[in-house]
Order: sequence, then structure tokens, then C-alpha cells
Amino acid sequence: MRTLAIILAGGAGKRMGASTNKQFLLLDNKPIIVHTLQIFEECRPVDGVYLVVNQKDLPVIQEEILETYRFNKVMKLVIGGRLRQDSVRNGLEAIESPCDIVIIHDGARPFVSPAFIEKGIFLMEMFDAIIPALPVKDTIKVISKEGFVQKTLERDSLWHVQTPQTFKHDLIVRAYREGMAKKLCGYDDATFLEFIGKKVKVIEGSPYNIKITTPEDLIIAKGILSQLKGAL
Repeated sequence: MRTLAIILAGGAGKRMGASTNKQFLLLDNKPIIVHTLQIFEECRPVDGVYLVVNQKDLPVIQEEILETYRFNKVMKLVIGGRLRQDSVRNGLEAIESPCDIVIIHDGARPFVSPAFIEKGIFLMEMFDAIIPALPVKDTIKVISKEGFVQKTLERDSLWHVQTPQTFKHDLIVRAYREGMAKKLCGYDDATFLEFIGKKVKVIEGSPYNIKITTPEDLIIAKGILSQLKGAL
């Protein structure tokens, strides 16, 4: 089955407190997005990558990322939208070649493995959608605007959701079109599948698969990278 990946690299880096897109911050002397793209480059079942970026970042992406590192699987650069879901929709609408499976991944998650991506693709023979998640360890409480506890949620049924999220191409395109037409606010891509009544299969993710969003995350990422390199 032909498999394409949409990688979202259009973040502004506001929570990072950086003057540049967080995707360009260095991790082991390479931009974060380079680590992420390399993983998909090495994942054999992935046939191509659509990289979604900010308009203002196009020169940097073309000159400092694609020309420098020469990723063969990056098929197209797509301009992102105001919200994450706008960027995903733009990526989906940009796919012109025949496609069976779409993988949607955050560019700021550089620690997913090629083997894990391949697992999600393999499971698409049995399911319409695959998402990775980890069970919540902390107690979760719903807090009012005034700062008081309203209720405590049952922890056993709560999971932290990650990417890559893997979908049948026709279904995720339909789900996004219907959801966006109804002005659905999708907290992740699977929300759109849920909206049209499709089941989403959850598989266990990895504690290493963090999304680098804040300065603290970057410190943790450097520690993870050091540990992973030490295990080789």
C-alpha cells in the first residue's frame, strides 16, 4: 500500500521563547526537524513526505535543510495555516498522487523510531486509524476558572496521545473535510475520525517520544538523545 507522511514543521516557537521556529533549534548539532525527517527517510514503507512549513521559513527549509541534508523522500513543501488543523488540511489537500495510507506527525517529535512507524503501517490492514498513547500516571482534576477543583477524573481511562497517527487516506480526507465544514476543533487528528463515527485503535507509545515545545523539553531531549546514543 502506498504510504505518505505529512510532517508538521510550522510552529512559531512561542512557548520555547525562541526568536526562531523551534524546528530549527539544534539537537546534537543538527536542527530538530532534521532528526525527524531522517527517521522517515530510513523507514522503508514510507514512500514520500509532505513537509508543512511557515511561508516565512521557506528559504531556510530549502537552503539549510533540504539542500544541505538532501532528503530524497521530501516530495513537496506545503504552506501551513493559522491552526494546526489548518496545516494538516493543507497537507492532505496537497496530496495529488495515489495514496492508501497517510501518517501525520509532529516535526518536533524527533525520537519516534522507523520500526514504530512501520508497526502503525502494518496494523492498517486491520484498522482504519492507529494512534500511539501512554497511560496517565498523575491524578487529573478539572479546575474551574476561579481555581477550584470541580471533579477528579478516573485515571485508568486517561491516556496521553502522541504522534505519528496513521490513517486510511480516503477516511482522513473525508473526516477533515466534514469536520472543518462543521468548524470542529480537533485536538488531534484522530478527533476528526471520531467525529465521523470511525473507531480509532490505540497502541502503546513511547516515553521517549516527547514533543519539544518548551526550553525544559529541549533539556530533556538532549538527555534522551544521550541515553539513546549510549545504548547503541
